[in-house]
Amino acid sequence: MAHVVVLGAGLGGTIMAYELREALGREHKVSVVNKGTHYSFVPSNPWVAVGWRDRQSIEVDLRPVFDKRDIGFYPQGAKRLHPAEKRIELSDGTDLGYDYLVIATGPELAFDEIEGFGPAAGTQSVCHIDHALGAKAAFDHLVANPGPVIVGAVQGASCYGPAYEFAFILDKALRDAKVRDRVPMTFVTAEPYIGHLGLDGVGDTRGLMESEMRQRHIRWLTSARVDRFAEGTAHVSEIADDGSVRQAHEVPFVYTMMLPAFRGVEAVRGIEGLTNPRGFILADKHQQNPAFLEVFSVGVCVAIPPVGKTPVPVGVPKTGFMIESMVTAVAQNISSLVAGGQATAVPTWNAVCLADFGDGGVAFVAQPQIPPRNVNWSSSGKWVHAAKVGFEKYFLHKIRSGTSEPFYEKLALQILGIDKLKAVEHDPST
Repeated sequence: MAHVVVLGAGLGGTIMAYELREALGREHKVSVVNKGTHYSFVPSNPWVAVGWRDRQSIEVDLRPVFDKRDIGFYPQGAKRLHPAEKRIELSDGTDLGYDYLVIATGPELAFDEIEGFGPAAGTQSVCHIDHALGAKAAFDHLVANPGPVIVGAVQGASCYGPAYEFAFILDKALRDAKVRDRVPMTFVTAEPYIGHLGLDGVGDTRGLMESEMRQRHIRWLTSARVDRFAEGTAHVSEIADDGSVRQAHEVPFVYTMMLPAFRGVEAVRGIEGLTNPRGFILADKHQQNPAFLEVFSVGVCVAIPPVGKTPVPVGVPKTGFMIESMVTAVAQNISSLVAGGQATAVPTWNAVCLADFGDGGVAFVAQPQIPPRNVNWSSSGKWVHAAKVGFEKYFLHKIRSGTSEPFYEKLALQILGIDKLKAVEHDPST
């Protein structure tokens, strides 16, 4: 009997556990280690931050679902991974051994890298449900006391979609509250241009995003390095192509929501051969770590180099469908290894993204997500908002039911010509 452990129960980790249970059958053991007992649908956090959702509507208690699927659960969380010993040191002092490990921890939020940054220092975040609830209280205060707002993503960030979503959702919520005319908005981003998204754009995302911002009277600063937040002012340096400071800006605010840079979580950071200097997990094309072959990784914790040189550091996002393609590949590879075979499945890293703007939105398909691409398409319209709401309900149903990929999802993807795995029968290099 093999024991496969999933470290983390976010978007990637929870679906990973479900797919492993399907792929391995009941004769093998599947366990999940996570800090806490609940799954939270992070893409809904921008809605939470303006009061369109509450905690109960986007969270799932994983205990009954895992119990029904015969998945072991360790909600005390991990203190330190010891990959040379195939052992996880848990936060309560106990140990958990494994034959195969899938790291799906997500990131640690590096607010401390900028002075005055983060929920503890008075700026807002939508990276976590608790942060989003705090942002809702700050939003209520903003409605009662209107003033200038900053939204965006700081240097080194690798998740830009939620920043754009929140800017437009906030605009809609402020219009609904009849105070938008008293709230000047500035979008501040490390991206070299609006709509770059850490991907050098997808289709005409630059034109679409700039048009949406002009229509909503949102100013922007690109190639922006945030130096510090202090006394209601963001001190921002606009960086030229040669690395020099083109212009220094002091942007006033009474409300700020900027996405931070990410780094690997403490439980894995600094392990030789496992992580890069930022603590992200090194992985080959099979999502397998080169130094510890029994360790795989999926999701935001995976090390992916930037798509190109930019004046300010810009990371690469890991979108939901891209993560699900990693999950499917890892489930097949571990199943093959357990059966005495080799790891041959390669994820496509295709991206399908719906960016909600409250009363519209932008959708894009990138096949693969990292250029050059076979498909490079984007579109906008009111239908995107309806599609995002539908996807939220669908994905939460998937989590609550313990289902990795229903037949109708497979059928829809086949109709769209979108695959999770590359057509690889055998890789002679493995």
